[in-house]
Amino acid sequence: MGVSERGRLPVDLARGRSRFQAWRARRQPGSRIPQAFWTLAVGLAKLHGVARAATVLGLDYYSLQKRVQSAVEPATSSAFVELPPSMTLDKQCVFELADGAGATMRVQLVGYDVADLGTLSRSFWKAL
Repeated sequence: MGVSERGRLPVDLARGRSRFQAWRARRQPGSRIPQAFWTLAVGLAKLHGVARAATVLGLDYYSLQKRVQSAVEPATSSAFVELPPSMTLDKQCVFELADGAGATMRVQLVGYDVADLGTLSRSFWKAL
């Protein structure tokens, strides 16, 4: 890679810098950076690194780093997914409970939930 190629910015970084410069030229003093610009900066930081994007766009490194990390975390940090209980009407189950003394119970379930089987079994055994 030659010296002229090394100093040249990628096209997307150059466009991002131009957009930030144009916004800074017309903004009110003390106004915050709009969300659309932060979204652009986060995307560029993911492609080219936080340090390079922050330097080229004139942003605080740590502010950009926090936004990049928060953009990544929701996708990777979810360890628990709650599934709604399923109502399946095609499930059928027939079972028979018996104890040694001769008590029996025959049950046919249609569209059952597995938790129902456990509850029913415990109720039968406690009644005896």
